[in-house]
Amino acid sequence: MEESTRIGRAQQDLLRQVHDHLRSELAGIVDAVEQVAEGTADPATTRSMVNALTMRQNYWTLGSFCSGYCRTLTMHHGIEDAALFPGLVAREPGIAGVAERLSAEHEVIHEVLATLDGALVALVDGGSDVPAVREQVQRLSDLLLPHLAYEEEQLLPVIGRLTERVV
Repeated sequence: MEESTRIGRAQQDLLRQVHDHLRSELAGIVDAVEQVAEGTADPATTRSMVNALTMRQNYWTLGSFCSGYCRTLTMHHGIEDAALFPGLVAREPGIAGVAERLSAEHEVIHEVLATLDGALVALVDGGSDVPAVREQVQRLSDLLLPHLAYEEEQLLPVIGRLTERVV
């Protein structure tokens, strides 16, 4: 097994940091959904909610928090599909199946994001189906966390060794 280059290690660290950020933000969304479901909306843990908000305002704030996360995740997956995966496959064709699986998982994850967004819009518009939001957040968590782990397991070694060496 080849050793990672200096730049390869830096790119591995960057991908891990992005994934760790996505994991952390997902945990915050799960927590915020639970607080909204319980009617507690603790601002210390959700960071963006305020004690005096009404339930409708809590729904709106949760929707804004989730919306920002969905945009970040969509952008991250778009960059991977458009640039990272094709570049890695061009250099190491043996990982084409891994890249295809990851891209397919991106599609499924984005379907869940769209459904989650619809459930949040319904809450903001006066609905009360918090269980639907909880279900979609759980589905997102169930799909995204193993996806990130698999991606790291399969791609970090490739990223480390295929990065050009700097003399």
